[in-house]
Amino acid sequence: MSQSLETFKKELERLERRTSSSHEYREAMISRLKDWIPFEAACCTTVDPYTLLSTGAIAGEGIEAIHARLFEYEYLHEDFNKYDDLVHQLVPVATLSGATEGELERSGRYLAVLQPAGLGDEIRVALLGGGACWGYLTLFRAAKGSFFQADEEAFLAAVAPWIARTLRGYTLSTPPEDIQGLQEEIGILVLSHELNPLASNGQARKWLDMLGEWEQLEPEILPSPVRAVCSRALAELSAAEDHQPSKAKICLRLPSGHYLAIAASKLDESSGRIQLAVTFEPARTADILPLIAESYGLSSREKEIVEQISKGLSTKELAHNLHISAYTVQDHLKSIFIKTGVTSRRELIWRLFSRYSSNKKA
Repeated sequence: MSQSLETFKKELERLERRTSSSHEYREAMISRLKDWIPFEAACCTTVDPYTLLSTGAIAGEGIEAIHARLFEYEYLHEDFNKYDDLVHQLVPVATLSGATEGELERSGRYLAVLQPAGLGDEIRVALLGGGACWGYLTLFRAAKGSFFQADEEAFLAAVAPWIARTLRGYTLSTPPEDIQGLQEEIGILVLSHELNPLASNGQARKWLDMLGEWEQLEPEILPSPVRAVCSRALAELSAAEDHQPSKAKICLRLPSGHYLAIAASKLDESSGRIQLAVTFEPARTADILPLIAESYGLSSREKEIVEQISKGLSTKELAHNLHISAYTVQDHLKSIFIKTGVTSRRELIWRLFSRYSSNKKA
């Protein structure tokens, strides 16, 4: 087992060097993984580490057809091994057979989605690294196949951080120095409760086409990032009144190095029918701050200071708001300047924010 594990880790390192995009890496990783763990089908999605919503999926043959139903059961039904729960487990790997004690029929997801598709057991992995989740990996066995075993769970638990590290790198890779702000109009898409498109503007159709091309989808299929924010918004509608809502929003890194914000919200209609509005727009300062700060390795306190600086606060105001001395603020600023390679606040704001997005305020 240990020898196999080390061999596969070396294979992952080679893939990291040879692939040029997250999409290419995930496809190659799944292909290599099949040599080590037998499975019928697989899906690997990247996620926004702060909302845990999909930013794009690689779904193998047979999975794309049931992907929408898997989203439905992830967000709108109670079931076993939901990813939002798995992320917080000590060992973020779980099988459906283990959770149901070998009785797969106890899972609504199995009865309604997996079994009709000819699939049986399922193993889920939350890809954690650096204190955050960067993606999810799901492997499926055929309906008449054997259950996943404990040694296979252990194998995936051991390699998950290596996969997460690569996905993190693609998400946080620094864009070119000469990158210009993303000047795009807001895209607007209106969908029904069943997530059928009802209306859209040209900018929204542009983003939908681009996202669909990345995921290699048929034109009529809703891309995973859009389905994710909509599913989260629908889940919030049925939540208890005292439930603290989580954001139905993602910050998606584009190949150019810019960041695109995609968000969904409920529309009120006089007929009582539920509709959703999805917006696509260049990410704002508040959207990209966590990701950019993470890419430069800023500490929690340094992130707080950068956030305050982005609002135009002086050193005195920073010290007052954070309950620290002005000297301590200066020490933190020196560290931030060193990590980001700048020499002034103005240069810092440009490096961290202005060049990534349009000139909108947070």
